[in-house]
Amino acid sequence: MNYQWYPGHMTKAKRMMQENIKLIDLVIELVDARIPLSSRNPDIDELGKGKARLIILNKADLADERQNKLWTGYFQQKGFFVVAMNARTKEGMKAIQSVVAEACKEKIERDRKKGILNRPVRAMVVGIPNVGKSTFINSYAGKACAKTGNKPGVTKGKQWIRLSKGLELLDTPGILWPKFEDQKVGLKLALIGSMNDEILNVEELAVSLIDFLMKHYEGTLERRYQVDEEDKLKVLEEIAVNRKCFMKGEQLDLRKASNLLIDDFRSGRLGRITLESPEIADEASEE
Repeated sequence: MNYQWYPGHMTKAKRMMQENIKLIDLVIELVDARIPLSSRNPDIDELGKGKARLIILNKADLADERQNKLWTGYFQQKGFFVVAMNARTKEGMKAIQSVVAEACKEKIERDRKKGILNRPVRAMVVGIPNVGKSTFINSYAGKACAKTGNKPGVTKGKQWIRLSKGLELLDTPGILWPKFEDQKVGLKLALIGSMNDEILNVEELAVSLIDFLMKHYEGTLERRYQVDEEDKLKVLEEIAVNRKCFMKGEQLDLRKASNLLIDDFRSGRLGRITLESPEIADEASEE
């Protein structure tokens, strides 16, 4: 299927971000650690030109630990500051303050030379839908100051949040980009829940996930569902049988089995899985 989702409010959100970037010292970009490249909106690099940049590999607890380290190194080589964390449990949160200070060292020094003391760093928090921006802000602030939800598109307008004397955050709605040049990107975004599930073919999505797991995380499906990892189509049918996903008349409910598999992936019940590696990024940049 063709993966695409760009509701009207995203155009408005992008315009708002462009208008506010002049107020910003630091762009904090949250990406999903399971797809660090595909969960980056390419428009953000253009938007954040000339600004200090921090990438947060969020949901790092759901991603392959080895790949987390590789991606951290990859982004650092590109000139970004990087923190891997789990915004929900606050794991990795302690590192943020010192990294923000390091990223904005030049700005703080410029202020000091002008005699401006204690002017807070102003940071814009950006990222695609459902990547955990609001959860990050709430965890960092220690209180519920930004709306959260497990559906993409919960944050709709601009919110300034004062976290401390030294840091103010501008929360922004999650935005995708109008057209995915590579449909594999759309597939991965659909798998992590950054699109509206109602527009997706979940059976096709599940088969794609099964195919990837059989190639890169051999034994995962067998351990979780007691299935034979030979034929990706048969695996989905076996999951339906073993998890009693039936419609009337004992007909297999492959849609239900597909949703079960995708939910298990998204929640981490399949284990720590990353869907792309830095080698993919290097290959794409060479093309």
